[in-house]
Amino acid sequence: MEKIYDLIIVGAGPAGLAAGVYGARAKMETLILEKGSIGGMAAKTTEIVNYPGIPKTSGEKLGEVMSKHAEKLGATIVRDSIRTVELNGEIKILKSRRKEYKARSVIFATGTRPRVLGIPGEIDFKGRGVAYCATCDAEFFSNQEVVVVGSGDQAIEEGMFISKYASKVKVIVLHDEGVLDCNRLSAEEAFKNPKIEFIWNSTLDEIIGDESVERVKVKNLKTSEITDIPCKGVFFFVGMIPNTEFLKETDLKLDKRGHIECDTLLNSSISGVFVAGDVREKYLKQVITAAADGAVAAVAAEKYLEEMNVYVNRIKDKNVAIGFWNSLDSDGLKYLSEKEKELREDNIEDFIYIDIRKNRYLAKFFDKENIDSPELIINK
Repeated sequence: MEKIYDLIIVGAGPAGLAAGVYGARAKMETLILEKGSIGGMAAKTTEIVNYPGIPKTSGEKLGEVMSKHAEKLGATIVRDSIRTVELNGEIKILKSRRKEYKARSVIFATGTRPRVLGIPGEIDFKGRGVAYCATCDAEFFSNQEVVVVGSGDQAIEEGMFISKYASKVKVIVLHDEGVLDCNRLSAEEAFKNPKIEFIWNSTLDEIIGDESVERVKVKNLKTSEITDIPCKGVFFFVGMIPNTEFLKETDLKLDKRGHIECDTLLNSSISGVFVAGDVREKYLKQVITAAADGAVAAVAAEKYLEEMNVYVNRIKDKNVAIGFWNSLDSDGLKYLSEKEKELREDNIEDFIYIDIRKNRYLAKFFDKENIDSPELIINK
């Protein structure tokens, strides 16, 4: 018999793993699909010191603990890469190169990846001096000079980490002297770091080398002067791109940057499809907020499935009356109660009350989520 999961989670970073914990604990048959490392981008972080209750750990260790927790509760984790999806309808279909997965609900927790600027030499020297992950590659540049591109939280914090290994870290900044895009605490620490030097009002113009990076050309934005700077490595921290390419041909709404649009309960534009983690636009992108998203999305999926079970078991293909009302409207409930008495006398099989505030998925299914007064329909 073809297997249909209650919940499939795409992505095994903190958001996906937290969703797996909550989904499995709610007794939903839960599958987590991950094409890369368990733990997602967080797994590449060597030190996490702001996760409540865990004073210090690494992203890899946290991912390992979270994945074991999800599996212990009954979730299944499978390594696979989803290429296409069919999300409309009661059953969602996700396809990899060799396999097809089906579920009643889906959470996309696919995260983001580093942005590539396309500067001359950037692609040519990727893996040969050009890097996007300090945790992965900083150690390779021990006692060598490197360049960091970017001035946001990630760039400055990763630059300080790189300074533990490199002899000098030169940070190229677009802004005037003293202006960084990162938080104040990180900026103060970076300014005090004797190994970190800032190159203000500048952009990286070109990366040059033979077998590996040997130097870069830096352009001053005010004078247009080009300066050669010897270095052995170039680290880019200039933003992240949502991993949603495989969703662009679907009816799922994405914003201009490719994030999946969703509401406060992490419902996407398609019923039964939810979003968690950095793949959605939000104010703070951290491990703890990703995990929180996973919990919210899984609970929302559980509620969605409960309401869809009501539809399948009590409404679909049955001669029933459905009364839609707002629980803040006591008169509306009175009106529907009177209607129920009349219909019971006409031998209606069942009368189902749907509170549009509490049963939002059924209300949306019948396109009644925004009604101002009670409404009644007969399903035959």
